[in-house]
Amino acid sequence: MGRGDGTGRIVSASDADDTGAGILHVDMDAFYASVEVLDDPSLRGKPIIVGAPDGRSVVSSASYEARRFGVRSAMPVGQALRLCPTAIVVLPHFDRYLELSAQVMRIFRDVTPLVEPLSIDEAFLDVRGVRRLWGPPGDIARALRARVADETGLRCSIGVAATKHVAKMASTISKPDGLLIVPAAETAAFLAPRPVRALWGVGPKASEALESRGIHTVADVLDSPREVLDRALGEAMGERIWHLARGIDPRVVDTQRVEKSIGHEETFHEDIADPVILRSELRRLADRVGARLRGGGWEASTIAIKVRFADFTTISRSQTLAEPTAVGQRIGDAAHELFASVDRRLPVRLIGVRAEKLEMAGSAPLALWDDDAEWRRIEDALDGAAAKFGRGAVTRATLLGKARGGGTVPSSPPPPKLDRG
Repeated sequence: MGRGDGTGRIVSASDADDTGAGILHVDMDAFYASVEVLDDPSLRGKPIIVGAPDGRSVVSSASYEARRFGVRSAMPVGQALRLCPTAIVVLPHFDRYLELSAQVMRIFRDVTPLVEPLSIDEAFLDVRGVRRLWGPPGDIARALRARVADETGLRCSIGVAATKHVAKMASTISKPDGLLIVPAAETAAFLAPRPVRALWGVGPKASEALESRGIHTVADVLDSPREVLDRALGEAMGERIWHLARGIDPRVVDTQRVEKSIGHEETFHEDIADPVILRSELRRLADRVGARLRGGGWEASTIAIKVRFADFTTISRSQTLAEPTAVGQRIGDAAHELFASVDRRLPVRLIGVRAEKLEMAGSAPLALWDDDAEWRRIEDALDGAAAKFGRGAVTRATLLGKARGGGTVPSSPPPPKLDRG
């Protein structure tokens, strides 16, 4: 099984059998870090941490050179630098990541219309219907890797299999810069030796529950009675793992997949106890979330906040709105209400705002009157100013002044919208 640092990778031979393997999972390699190297070649081959230089912020991405020291995404930068003191910390450039992501997704759609973006840097492709145009799946994957490299300067890894689940596992094992093909007839043999934590959707708690019962590999899952899985994981997850271990995954490549949430969070340079400052930061984050919702053509029905205290205890609260919205003012009001319900016994290290249960803007029934009409006009004007002069050209007076954190970080950057015209 390949590891996050690229050791133990497995790739297919040039003449690998691809019979029955029509689903591709394409995953860009260390995407944020690779983009920074692309834009600054002097960084090539060096351990890179993408994040704020403040040791209290978190790692957005890391190059494979840094990962080999144990650096991982979402790790505090301070901890990452202790693991890899020679690492170079590079500020993230999310607009640039989105630009290159859009370019990569256009390349995917040139190959097949059946593209399902999972995030800013990965997608599923169903190529079973384009064999007459481009050849067998293995050839398509090889040509796709070459084209992405030629046109963007970036590398990707691709898993090719009969199902989405196995294709995703294969791409992970082949990283970085690899291709692994699992023909349909070899699915069971491919899965059997894999650790249970490699199964898509099995997180640390689920894997611990299985491993505590002596279930360490997919082969162990196959040998376990269904009731044992249900007791360890619950009936729903037990059923899912039972099927995935047998290579059963009926999910199709969904070109209409709706992004589940959009969020921003901020880690402060110093822990903050002042509720006035914290409410101001919530307003800043809410405005950023609202702008991203409007930019993507979404509205949210639920608003959530995340608060991490000085002792790293983390809590979240959420609220369902009476009507879906993309108005930053409304999102900020909801965030303030949620924050008021939090028992703040310690200063705050990190705070975040997230919009959930997204739907296309305008899809909800029209209300009799629009309480947010004035704010919509104001925020439309702000969007226009941002497009013309750059983000932050116009902002709230309460948000002026010295930054208190390492910059707002998208907690789940969405893939760019595909041009379906």
